Amino acid sequence: METEHKDCSYCAEGELLAQFGIKICELPMSKLILFKEQSHPGRVIVACKKHVDDITELTQEERAQYIEDINRTAVCIHKAFRPDKINFGAYGDTMHHLHVHVVPKYKDEYEWGGVFAMNPHRTEPSEEELQKVIDTIKANL
Repeated sequence: METEHKDCSYCAEGELLAQFGIKICELPMSKLILFKEQSHPGRVIVACKKHVDDITELTQEERAQYIEDINRTAVCIHKAFRPDKINFGAYGDTMHHLHVHVVPKYKDEYEWGGVFAMNPHRTEPSEEELQKVIDTIKANL
């Protein structure tokens, strides 16, 4: 599986990834990443381990496993954070690496009934608070 692209945040990890996320763990076909901006508590990214631009570039088996990873993540987020709904976003206009934003939405909270902002810069928790979110996610995976 092709995984190394030095200019890709999801492949290189390190400082590139740290600009917006923290790697939580690896799933069979993906990397689970906490989105540091937490206007939607529990927001994560499921990034494919294989460096591809589009889901159509995966084999049938890879695609099935990637979708299973996304589903496992959504089940975890439902258990851990009890959102009213989860939005899924796979855009990639500027980040050419297959990834899906898993965004918990809450009826009485920010952006209910609309499309989530990519990076609203509203809520940026401390490292300790982010670690608590990561621990909650890991406990529910």
